[in-house]
Amino acid sequence: MSRQLAPGLEIEKADDRIMTLNVGPQHPGSGHMRLVVKIDGDYIVSCDPDPGYVHRGEEKMAEYRNFVLNIPHLERPVIHDSCNILYPYCLAAEDIIGVEVPERAKYVRVIASELNKCIYIQYWLAIYGIFLGHSTMFMWPAGDRELLIDLMEKLTGARVTHAYFVPGGVRNDLPANFEDVCLRQVNYFEKRIKEYADIFYDNPILKARTVGTGVLSRQDAVRFGTTGSVLRASGVDFDLRKREPYDAYEEMDFETPVLKEGDSYARSKVPWLDMMESCRIIRDALSKMPKSGKVRTKLKPNPKGKLPHEEVYRRVESGRGSLGCYIVSDRKPEPYRIKLSVPSFRNLICLPNLLRGEKLGNMPAVYWSLNYWPVEADR
Repeated sequence: MSRQLAPGLEIEKADDRIMTLNVGPQHPGSGHMRLVVKIDGDYIVSCDPDPGYVHRGEEKMAEYRNFVLNIPHLERPVIHDSCNILYPYCLAAEDIIGVEVPERAKYVRVIASELNKCIYIQYWLAIYGIFLGHSTMFMWPAGDRELLIDLMEKLTGARVTHAYFVPGGVRNDLPANFEDVCLRQVNYFEKRIKEYADIFYDNPILKARTVGTGVLSRQDAVRFGTTGSVLRASGVDFDLRKREPYDAYEEMDFETPVLKEGDSYARSKVPWLDMMESCRIIRDALSKMPKSGKVRTKLKPNPKGKLPHEEVYRRVESGRGSLGCYIVSDRKPEPYRIKLSVPSFRNLICLPNLLRGEKLGNMPAVYWSLNYWPVEADR
């Protein structure tokens, strides 16, 4: 049926059963994001993610600063995982400029990377608790991450935006007595996160809302190009620290947590298991790290690429999955082109498929289980 609006202008009458909801744009502690959701009663008919509200032009800004001056702003898309978003940039820049990273610095990077990864996961987990109405699961991770924030502040001088990784190594060596303090804090942190099982992961209310919801099959996880905890929750064993080890990760002894269910519960549990492996990596790195030595190869005032028009792509395993950086150099102090390949955007692609047919009340559990960070995706 149709009704006349004006001569020659008609619109189709919409199905009265379908309602369109604008979820957002809002900032639930993670950056502005909007979902356009169509529902039939209590069931989701379709979902159209609408990202882009926090685009900052990071890649374009990088073309006007040299390889060192790019450090402070490139960490802004994920300030609570700043070491890991800078990691692939530094690895690529080192290949472009042609510098070797000192052996001790490689282990320091591993320690800082895993500490920052746990800080990110704790923040993500706290928001997941709020999304599900579990206020205790907000307070516990928010409090426990302070143990690691204190360590990063002791190491870098800053609580959140560390700007610690630089091409050639890290800004400064470990402070006095850091190894002992780090070991003590990490051991206690590991004890604390094991207690999350009783309060959260074994909670029947959590399981009722997440088990069997938003199921992503192994085939679809690969087809959509997902990464990190989303991919491993669907039974795909892929971790760049194992597959393409960088710096000192080849020397580390750890396992890659993999679950096969592919539902929201599995996607929420894999990062929790990742934190336990991070504690294991940190202890291993502390024991194997050279006791002395340089932690940075200093660059020239205006570092240039060693070869004309060289292109380099490097990637690391961040708190959300595979995070890559592509740099093109034309032998100037500033990179000619930088492209960040972020895991958040790739994990968002499967959301419409997962929400179709789900109840509207399950939307927060499915959405946030994808480990999506809006600011990183928009960058």
